[in-house]
Amino acid sequence: QVQLVESGGDLVQPGGSLRLSCAASVSIFSFNGMGWYRQAPGKQRELVAGIANSGLTNYADTVKGRFTISRDIAKNTVYLQMNSLKPEDTAVYYCKGRGRTLGIDYWGQGTQVTVSS
Repeated sequence: QVQLVESGGDLVQPGGSLRLSCAASVSIFSFNGMGWYRQAPGKQRELVAGIANSGLTNYADTVKGRFTISRDIAKNTVYLQMNSLKPEDTAVYYCKGRGRTLGIDYWGQGTQVTVSS
């Protein structure tokens, strides 16, 4: 059974940093790339950052230069390093992987990030 488990969310002050983790129950190469998404109250879920199997990364314009997506292949884990956090980064952050065989999207349960003084 494919599972994605996020961790690392917390309450942090503006300007602070957090690192989110997404641990997969299978090899991360079982997916056609992986991504971090976020959903703020009353807003649609949006892509924050993605990493292809090749290692190529992409970012939403709102987080470029502040967030970094990376992976540890041996640990089947994808990370999101978030620096210079702003109140508008407050959201539930989700990890997603699209299965290579059937194209099914697998989501984690989400982790809450709150940026507030």
